[in-house]
Amino acid sequence: MLAAAENPAALFEQAQQCAEQHRFDEAERLWKRVIELSPEYFPALFNLGLFYSRQQRFDLAEPFLARAAQASPRDFNAWYMLGSTLSNLGRSDDALRSWRKALELQPRNLRLMQVMSVEYYKGRYFGEASELARKAVEIKPDDLNAYFVAIKACQSAGDDAAALDLSRRAVERFPDSARAHFEYGFQLQKEGSTDEAVRHLQRAMEQDPSYEEPFFFYGNILLDEGQIAKAIPLLEKAIQNRHDYVPARVALARALMDLKKWTEAIRELDETVALDPRHPQPHLLLSQIWFRMGDEAKAKAEKDISLRLRRENPTILEATQGRPFPSDQP
Repeated sequence: MLAAAENPAALFEQAQQCAEQHRFDEAERLWKRVIELSPEYFPALFNLGLFYSRQQRFDLAEPFLARAAQASPRDFNAWYMLGSTLSNLGRSDDALRSWRKALELQPRNLRLMQVMSVEYYKGRYFGEASELARKAVEIKPDDLNAYFVAIKACQSAGDDAAALDLSRRAVERFPDSARAHFEYGFQLQKEGSTDEAVRHLQRAMEQDPSYEEPFFFYGNILLDEGQIAKAIPLLEKAIQNRHDYVPARVALARALMDLKKWTEAIRELDETVALDPRHPQPHLLLSQIWFRMGDEAKAKAEKDISLRLRRENPTILEATQGRPFPSDQP
């Protein structure tokens, strides 16, 4: 009996039985005793770390999961759970390093790829997010959402050619998807193929009249071409589909300004400000309207607000810049 009491494997089995019976205090004590007797005993290290992680006691879970991963470096779950714990501790880069090791062990694990893509994106590691998202498409080409994730990642990474190719493939594989047609139209317009882009935007509008983006984007194209009368109903439809669609409201205000419908434009911009008080662009347009109406005091006040908001929120009108993932070496 004394020998069994000091045998790590026997103690571990007792701990597992306690855990199965929801006697978690006893299980915790036994796992710790196993680790005292055998500091690299993987099952006890992993189970104790998992126990703390499930309780959301991530600061306690992390050292045991780290030791478990080192004790059994070919164990996928150890690296995966260590990454999840580090992510919950706010240590995103360390989490990605752990998940990268897990992905080496299961290179076709789509669930892990999705988790990593989100974390890469949060860290502005757009190149890595793009590479992983494209790999996911190749592994599961019948997953429409995987195309959309990859297209967005490529856009953020500045790889317009890859985004165009992915959106074309999505339309060919899913011809009944309104969003696929919108994404392809968006990419075609960026490339300069406006006529072909419009055909896909119109197809998207026909397939899903409740989808706001193609109405806005096509309306914005017409607005830039000076076709104001055709642009306005499309922009209004986009807003009808999504009340808080600030870009569409700004574009509609621009169209009304071009028609010198100052009162209607002011009303639209005032509502836009109510929806998004931090956005500088509505105030800039209001400044222009008041100036044209001869009220220089109001024009200056709105311009000052716009400049202040631009300083306070510099990223609103600018694309977020990516960065490379730091070396794995400390």
